[in-house]
Amino acid sequence: MNEKGCRIAAASLQSRDAQRPVQSRSSPIVPVNPLVRKIIHVDMDAFYASVEQRDDPSLRGRPVVVAWRGARSVVCAASYEARRYGVRSAMPALRAERLCPEAVFVPPDFTRYRAVSRAVRAIFLQHTDLVEPLSLDEAYLDVSENKQQLATATEVAQAIRAHIREELQLTASAGVAPNKFLAKIASDWRKPDGLFVIRPHQVLEFLEPLPVARLPGVGKVMEGRLAELGVRTVGELRARSLAELQERFGRYGTRLAELAQGIDSHPVCSDRPTQSVSAEDTFEQDLPLSALEPHIRRLAVKTWEGARKSGRVARTVVLKLKTREFRILTRSATPREPPADVETLTRIALDLRERVEEPEQTRYRLVGVGLSNFFDPVEAPQQSLLI
Repeated sequence: MNEKGCRIAAASLQSRDAQRPVQSRSSPIVPVNPLVRKIIHVDMDAFYASVEQRDDPSLRGRPVVVAWRGARSVVCAASYEARRYGVRSAMPALRAERLCPEAVFVPPDFTRYRAVSRAVRAIFLQHTDLVEPLSLDEAYLDVSENKQQLATATEVAQAIRAHIREELQLTASAGVAPNKFLAKIASDWRKPDGLFVIRPHQVLEFLEPLPVARLPGVGKVMEGRLAELGVRTVGELRARSLAELQERFGRYGTRLAELAQGIDSHPVCSDRPTQSVSAEDTFEQDLPLSALEPHIRRLAVKTWEGARKSGRVARTVVLKLKTREFRILTRSATPREPPADVETLTRIALDLRERVEEPEQTRYRLVGVGLSNFFDPVEAPQQSLLI
């Protein structure tokens, strides 16, 4: 399903919703399944580290950390042997080394990981064309109808996992559920190398005891705001009225109420259009803001080249900074006319640097330049094109 197909599917759902009686703000949301789906979320287990262990038998059974050594490096992936020591992705490499002195550090090889990812996706496509990759190591699949004519989504998930194991000598965990957010939760339930199924009649019982942090969009801040209401589990959230949630959280209050009932109508969209493109760099030594211009110029060129390949137009320019203390700062601008060339992108990114109001002594370990808020040229024929 391409972007147009996703819009048609969403419109179909909205049309069906419009034909239902409108509930009052104080009415509970009644679980309604307007379009029965069978969704699988497949998540490769410790993907980068597992590829390294597969390709180098001497690494098997050992704590492997995929990262460059050094003060400026962060962990790309950790094997399950390393995770037992508390090593996690995005952790500074120095901290990982302190937690697990026996760890074997392997520099990342993204060319190889992308090749394996393509092989995994080829396996998915043997079962359905409705595949929505989220990253190199995970994807949603809609198997409401499957090419192998297997009787259930559970059988499809079993076949996919077996195929990955036999052909690629890797393991994958999978979750099967009536919608995307439940399938993603389920895939994490029996990691590694596990399969968990949530059937439609089990949804409410499954969700009841889960912490609200398991719901999409509920981060630390929202979790804290819900805790102030005495809401810590999905069951406690479900007990709150729609009117109260809308009053406190606006539009997202409606989304919370739906998630608490296990409702998620988002379709699986293959060939997702580009949403953002960025390039960033971590420095050998922390730098002051005044020294970042050459890096911003170089990254703007890389970002522009990446955006050109998408064939889409970006409205928003983003500058990202990470301080010595690992604080992340972002500044963005959405000009009236989208950037039409790399020089304009560079100028806007440098202007955003001037909007960083931090003490002069602040030092930065990373800078990034990004483009986001993309649209197709046909959506706005009068706008400047990204060429």
